[in-house]
Amino acid sequence: MKSLKKIKLDVVCPPRVGEIVEGTVLNRERSALYVDLGAKGIGVIFGKEFFNAKNMLKGLETGDKITAKVTDLETEDGMRELSLMEASQEMAWKELAEAKESQESFDVLVTGANKGGLLLRVKNINGFLPTSQLLPEHFPKVEGADGAKIAQELQKLVGQNITIRIFDLNPAENKLIFSEKTAKREKTEEKLTNYQAGEVVEGEISGITTFGAFVVFGEGLEGLIPSAEIPSDEGNPLTIGKKVKAKIIEIAKDKIYLSIKQAE
Repeated sequence: MKSLKKIKLDVVCPPRVGEIVEGTVLNRERSALYVDLGAKGIGVIFGKEFFNAKNMLKGLETGDKITAKVTDLETEDGMRELSLMEASQEMAWKELAEAKESQESFDVLVTGANKGGLLLRVKNINGFLPTSQLLPEHFPKVEGADGAKIAQELQKLVGQNITIRIFDLNPAENKLIFSEKTAKREKTEEKLTNYQAGEVVEGEISGITTFGAFVVFGEGLEGLIPSAEIPSDEGNPLTIGKKVKAKIIEIAKDKIYLSIKQAE
């Protein structure tokens, strides 16, 4: 019986538009990068895509592996048009969704601020941390809820690293919302197991607002004294840094409500 020789054929299997593909850098020109996609053909990053990804392309050499997204099946030269930026964004959103699912906490640099909250950037995606999701120590304690003053207070956090968790995300709407509260909630709740309603604590006034005053006590815990629980003593008003005694009137998960009146 005669032996049969196996003949290997190079079959080109076209990818789908939107597919994430891996390839090897073949060649680089002034405004184009050519990629070997194996059985999926030859890909090219050029024009606007090349310009947008210039920082990501910097340092790439022949033989380097890259991941890109197919944006067109065939250019005028019969190649697959690729986008490095779109692939990077898609993979970043996937990683962020996994981080939200696993409730991962991570440190992020504050890049900006406005009266609504803080601007952050994670994995090259812009996100937002609303003031409602800030920890008490970072909450802008401004009288009258003046927008300009709130923005001014939040500007002090720009350039600092804060620990956050992903609160909500929607890649289709390019929405990424963070929470500083949820990142610390578990630790706060653990510390609060050492306290109970009715107990009197000593602390220091850390902020004053139209709805009450904040007081720091214990191991970095901060509680709210509602306005109705603050004595109306015009001769001895509350001021930032003032030492006070307050009674714990309620502990609701990670929130603590205090009363100076009941402590007296």
